[in-house]
Amino acid sequence: MVDAGNTVARVTDAKVAVRDLTVRYGAHVALKDVSLEIREHEILGIIGPANSGKTSFLRAINRMDSFTPAMSVDGTIEFAGRDVREIRNLYALRRRIGVVFPLPVGLPLSVYDNVALSPRLRGIRKRAELDVIVERCLTRAALWDEVKDRLKSLGSLLSGGQQQRLTIARALSQDPDLLLLDEFSIAVDPVTTMRIEDVLKELKKEVTIVLVTNLVQQARRLADRTAFFLMSECVEVAETEAFFDGRAKDPRSVDYVEGRFG
Repeated sequence: MVDAGNTVARVTDAKVAVRDLTVRYGAHVALKDVSLEIREHEILGIIGPANSGKTSFLRAINRMDSFTPAMSVDGTIEFAGRDVREIRNLYALRRRIGVVFPLPVGLPLSVYDNVALSPRLRGIRKRAELDVIVERCLTRAALWDEVKDRLKSLGSLLSGGQQQRLTIARALSQDPDLLLLDEFSIAVDPVTTMRIEDVLKELKKEVTIVLVTNLVQQARRLADRTAFFLMSECVEVAETEAFFDGRAKDPRSVDYVEGRFG
């Protein structure tokens, strides 16, 4: 893996430090010897063809292998200075790491209860306190104005774009330090996608964001740095501006962003 920004020095303000990460599903190697760092309050975009290991990278950070018997993880992932493999309380880890999947995962609950679920699990019971959290998270997800008069309605009755923003609000209700987004716009219309992108630009002031996307131009619009994954390897990590203006170091990166394959 080549880091176009700095090939030697360790980034001192890393929120996540990944070293020699290899992910397997049985005999299949999904990721091989990936090393990179995710900086505090940045959006790191991850691009690459399908089956290049992007989603497996997110799954490893959030220790989803705990629920996937065939998945095995080798290497080191440090989150806020701690090895995630050594954190025994998975709920405590996932409280700090929010995940948004490609398709909205609506719980069979009201809009209000979708967002209030995590705070309640943390022991927050007072309605007034929950009201503040729900409104804040829905506002941060650019959804409050659209649903404030139907908080008791089922979240599953919202439109696809609204459900995806509800998923983001639910992730934010955990008060995470790190937000992992896996193809969040795959089932969302272009107008809603742009609204969510505006939300993410604001959110990075408060949280660190990892954005997996098959939309190369989305990474260009949002990411501070971009990582290119190909055939289970991280080919290159570079400042996004450099990555897209021809200064990527690996010719495969240039070929991909210019649409020569993918």
